[in-house]
Amino acid sequence: MNTAQWLARTRKKVGKAGRPSTPRHREGVPLRVRLRRTRGRRLRRLLYAFLALIATLCATAVVAYHLTAIPKPHPETVTQSTVFLDADGAYLGRRGPVDRQDVPLSGVPRHVQDAVIAAENRSFRTDKGISPRAIARAALATVTGGEPQGGSTITQQYVKNALLSPERSLTRKAREALIAVKLDRTRGKDEILEGYLNTVYFGRGAAGIQSAARNYFGVDAKNLTVAQGAALASIVNIPSYYEKAGSDPKVTAKLRDRWDWVLDAMAASRSITAQQRAAARFPAFRFYPPGETEGQRQYLIDVAATEAADRLGITEDQLASGGYNVRTTFDLALQDTATQRIAEHPGGEDGARLHTAVVGMVPGDGAVRLLYGGSDYARQPFNDAVSGAVEAGTALDPFTKLVRAEEPLRALLRTPAPTPLNMASAYATVAANGEYATPYTVARITRSGRTVYKARPDVRQVLGEKDAMVAGAMTGNQPIPAGVRPVETNGFTTEGAGGGTTRRSVWTTGYDSRLTLTVALFADRAGSKKGTTTPTRLPNEPPPTEFAQGVATAIWSAATKGDPEGTGKENAAGPPSSMPPSLPTSVPSPG
Repeated sequence: MNTAQWLARTRKKVGKAGRPSTPRHREGVPLRVRLRRTRGRRLRRLLYAFLALIATLCATAVVAYHLTAIPKPHPETVTQSTVFLDADGAYLGRRGPVDRQDVPLSGVPRHVQDAVIAAENRSFRTDKGISPRAIARAALATVTGGEPQGGSTITQQYVKNALLSPERSLTRKAREALIAVKLDRTRGKDEILEGYLNTVYFGRGAAGIQSAARNYFGVDAKNLTVAQGAALASIVNIPSYYEKAGSDPKVTAKLRDRWDWVLDAMAASRSITAQQRAAARFPAFRFYPPGETEGQRQYLIDVAATEAADRLGITEDQLASGGYNVRTTFDLALQDTATQRIAEHPGGEDGARLHTAVVGMVPGDGAVRLLYGGSDYARQPFNDAVSGAVEAGTALDPFTKLVRAEEPLRALLRTPAPTPLNMASAYATVAANGEYATPYTVARITRSGRTVYKARPDVRQVLGEKDAMVAGAMTGNQPIPAGVRPVETNGFTTEGAGGGTTRRSVWTTGYDSRLTLTVALFADRAGSKKGTTTPTRLPNEPPPTEFAQGVATAIWSAATKGDPEGTGKENAAGPPSSMPPSLPTSVPSPG
């Protein structure tokens, strides 16, 4: 058989079979045996695929890390409010869209920093911006239905609060983690903590530790105690709930439990000593929401904001969002005394509305210590003390025999219905021996710790020595020669009434070398046209003259603090019971 014949026969056999025959020894091998024999090969393939996936994810993370830029803070997180303080630095109020003011980390006590770390992220000083363990713990709690736990570090919270939008998505969460890691690698821990403390929300409208300290305790952040710092750190967890602490017993009790937990953690980490932990007492909170007395202070803020913006050459909107600290000339203790004393009046009769305006200022300087412009700012934002025109009646009689008075006093004396501020300015001129001082309410303006404005009293001689002595004699007080510093001067009380045969206004003014105090009472009722008012008679009970004098006496007692004669020595018998004594009180006559 040649080769060609052998090939032909072989093809014929294959064609008949349809396919090559399988070796007989493979037909009986079980599947599990075959899988066992190929298991190693399959495991190697899975391992290669897993390693390839890990490599891809790592490469993607590296690329994403380099491509992700740290965004700038949102405009609302860098906008700061402007804070107004009284002459002693007590918190008066604020203006601005957000209640927030930046403070350097050096202005936050270490125990406050440690309290926040204990409450929010105990591994902050050592972690890398994210905490895989915390994330896993939070995820496990979510899956098992346990109590919700935060998986975010302080760095992540800062990124979420200040740098990213509030949307909730896996993509945003991944970006948050990338930025947190990058932030941790490129910024110091102190810088991150400072940013966090200046942006985190504490409730009561307060963003940042400085505003929170003022809203909850009425102090600056630098003055927070261990107990107060731990309380604020505890509030961050659920600020909208805990902001009612101090006014809601249930909320207060729950916050106290968390406060104890934070302090225990601080003691365990030796952030505070055992003695400090034992001495800590749960702090008292300012009442929330604010009371009526604080609302009345908006009259003061209105005046000071207008003056501050004018001094800086900016608009009031720019002032409100500029992060300024405005130290005013006001004395909140006197302001509150006036508010409480005036609130004792029962009000008008037969639809009449009683107005009381009070101005207290420093003679020869112009600093306004007291400015009571109305009882209800929400109902009447118009400031009676600054803008209210009140019939003078006999209140200007001491100035009628002046030979010569220069501006602006001359213009005032020609006005039949001066404002209480102008009236106080006129009598302050007599108290200062003829020197007129322009009233001012802003003593100093600072920004980021730098003084940008400081008041300089505007004083000018508007009365000669003879006229000053005449005016002083008419008021019952003989001024001392100009240029001599008074050691002890008597004051006076004068009252004027205006309004024809019915008494429509009462003035009471007193002064000495330290303070000129003017109280004006007048009444009005709704006019015939919408939005208008017309003057009307004062109510007879209580007698308006006695009431005005009582208001002045209470304020004068608070202002002199037991030293009615200005000797610099406190009266051992207590505060005086009246305005400067030994001087006659003029009887009001119809104007």
